[in-house]
Amino acid sequence: MPAHYPPDLTTSEGERLVEVVKDWAAAHGLSVRPPSTVVSAETDPVGILSTAVPVTLFPSPFPQVCFDQGKVVQKAYNELYAAISQDEEFLAQIVKDIGDSDDFITELWKVHLKVKEEGYHMSLGLFRSDYMVHQSTPDADPQIKQVEFNTIASSFGGLSSQTSALHKYLAVNEYALLEQPISQGQLTLPTNLCTRGLAAGIKQAFITYGHPVTEHPKCVLFLVQDGERNVFDQRHLEYEVQSPPTTIPVFRLAYSEIKQHTQLAEGDGRQLLYNPPQLPKRTFEVAVVYMRSGYGPGDYPDASAWDARYHIERSAAIKCPSVLTQVAGTKKVQQVLATPADESSTEPSVLSRFISSKDDRNTRRIHHTEDTIAALQRTFTNIYPLDSSPTGQKARSIALDGEQCQSYVLKPQREGGGNNIYRLAIPSFLKSIPEAHWDAYILMELITPPPVHNTILRLGKLEQGGVICELGIYGTCLWDQREKHGHGITVNEQAGYLLRTKGDKSEEGGVAAGFGCMDSCALVGTGFIKNSGERHE
Repeated sequence: MPAHYPPDLTTSEGERLVEVVKDWAAAHGLSVRPPSTVVSAETDPVGILSTAVPVTLFPSPFPQVCFDQGKVVQKAYNELYAAISQDEEFLAQIVKDIGDSDDFITELWKVHLKVKEEGYHMSLGLFRSDYMVHQSTPDADPQIKQVEFNTIASSFGGLSSQTSALHKYLAVNEYALLEQPISQGQLTLPTNLCTRGLAAGIKQAFITYGHPVTEHPKCVLFLVQDGERNVFDQRHLEYEVQSPPTTIPVFRLAYSEIKQHTQLAEGDGRQLLYNPPQLPKRTFEVAVVYMRSGYGPGDYPDASAWDARYHIERSAAIKCPSVLTQVAGTKKVQQVLATPADESSTEPSVLSRFISSKDDRNTRRIHHTEDTIAALQRTFTNIYPLDSSPTGQKARSIALDGEQCQSYVLKPQREGGGNNIYRLAIPSFLKSIPEAHWDAYILMELITPPPVHNTILRLGKLEQGGVICELGIYGTCLWDQREKHGHGITVNEQAGYLLRTKGDKSEEGGVAAGFGCMDSCALVGTGFIKNSGERHE
């Protein structure tokens, strides 16, 4: 890689790359529906317009060692979260610790308690473990630290594959033409087949479901939000699921219309039947339900929405995720996993409840080598509860201190961007809510990323400066929810990556929420990262 990377662009070079990227994005579906602030509903009443997704002009430099670290541990993370979802006792304690202050988690657990009476089936996980590079000092070796683990609606797989393809196209056809040229072969751009990998997980679940029990053909059902802007990301995945040699019908259904267009078959089998509104004479037996909605309170405006979730959950369809897997993805679970055992205590760490370096047939925990367990633990960052425990009381004092809080972020049990409270905003936020609700939050030490520079194309305009990158590693996992301790896993794969980037002055990083942009990795040695601060300070 050139020592001066990414290169500085002249005005004309920037204009050319903008045109090339806009056209490539339109031609290859690297797109989103435009926000209402750009195109009003009155201007586009039937939703025919799209716009290029925000994207970097160059793949951002990312340490090879950190990229490999994330890939290596993904299958272990898949197994870990499958095992957690199978441990009802553990999750019940998590829900209890969060308390009644989080109505959303409470309602999810109520769904589980009702479904439990009838029994679970297979579960599918399309997971994404998100990391940032942590570099405590300019001379320190970079390492990745986990930001969060996503068990529901792990998005951007479709757009990530396309972003990697865009940057490879630019590397072959455009970068060598710049005044500060980058010749072919100077960039190490990893292969990224996450669309194919995620679709393979859905296909395998479709096959595992078996032959339809009813007289109707099988299908896959995508549950989506009304007015979904990130539709093309989902479409890429749909098209890949439908690709030969297997012919799989895939349908999209708004979460708000579940009860209107689905029903359970008569008898004890609880097969989920779908009647497409555009095909009133056709009925399909749903083999797989992939949820791209239902991950936040906004999808449950009333009791009927919760009844719809129960309706889906109790069906025989393989859910991605099941309600137990969704609860397993709460920030509280991440916190208790990352909290080491107290040196003064004889109790082991929570992680050892699920993974052991010994083949212990009595507990039947997942067996991994000590190296794999250590690799998992190295991805943990400091996370604390805000409960009444001694650790929680210490975290509360940090969160309320005007100086100490500047190194932390406060997180609720939520997915999607825009939910976190950062730095100096933490004390005033906590004082604005009842203290009884503090248990629903976790306090995470902020990760210190190395300085990186790039140019972002957003809504036709260039933004140049320092950026922060967040790596997501996808994984697919299929398991029998009726088993325990990580047993019954039939599929466990690493499935590509995502790189999201934001300006270094932005706290949040969600692309769909309007904070970040799509990116891909240009893999570099640690020396490049250590020297990058010399240019951008």
